[in-house]
Amino acid sequence: MTTLSDILETTNFEKVAGGFVFTEGPLWHPDGFFYFVDVRGSGLFRITLGQPHQKVRDTKGGNGLTFDLQGRLINCEGDGRRVTRTELDGTVTTLIDRYEGKRLNRPNDVICHSNGTLLFTDPSLRVPVAEREVQNAMIYKITPDGAVGEVAAFEYPNGLALSPDERTLYVANTRFTQYIHAIDLDENCNMIRRRIFADMSHDKTNGVPDGMKVDQAGRVFCTGTTGTWVYEPDGTLIGIIETPEVCANVAFGGPDLRTLMFTASTSVYTLRVKTPGMPHPWYKVRG
Repeated sequence: MTTLSDILETTNFEKVAGGFVFTEGPLWHPDGFFYFVDVRGSGLFRITLGQPHQKVRDTKGGNGLTFDLQGRLINCEGDGRRVTRTELDGTVTTLIDRYEGKRLNRPNDVICHSNGTLLFTDPSLRVPVAEREVQNAMIYKITPDGAVGEVAAFEYPNGLALSPDERTLYVANTRFTQYIHAIDLDENCNMIRRRIFADMSHDKTNGVPDGMKVDQAGRVFCTGTTGTWVYEPDGTLIGIIETPEVCANVAFGGPDLRTLMFTASTSVYTLRVKTPGMPHPWYKVRG
């Protein structure tokens, strides 16, 4: 049976940045640095480990981050009720802020499929009922040609991650039933069927589960109560990596993708792991 000692190379957290309000959205850039955001401080940052962090730009409640296949930075900006794209020249454009003419609720997390499709969550709970134009909390997809479609409705869709073969989309359902859902996808990122992957409801602390990532062994790392919950591909809980502060998201990085970054409340921490995380599809295109 796998244990956390089989997964972790180190057990002492290294605090690499601090002084924020609520950190989120960690993302490794192959040029040698991590991006992350301060959601409530509305800022996008980058950090090369061992050096001071730098502010990249202001956001409107920036949260989940990913790249598209061209290497452009994609950011869910919840307060702005939009998903933005940073072009290669540094200019920031709105990728999407409406669906079928109706304003989005509060885009939260976004990932990229190797076929170029972007998948993002749009929970509605924190938007006053009178201000909701889209009534359902939803996972949407944006295809490479710009077409937008629905993938699945949820109570509160939050963090997203894909299995190594990209046939399974993991979804953190936060605040209500508190479970990780698994959606079987076809080659066009349409839902085939859905099921419960893991139940995290036995501790009712508000806000779990949240951000997720998957390693190359197919294990799911999902932030939740007391830390990051690690699951086997079959949904068996291996253990919880307890963090110094409440943790909202994680990301694999470093040249070998074995540095695990934790965005935890006011700070950012790292640990070393034995199995690399899944590389972003853009890394492969970039070479």
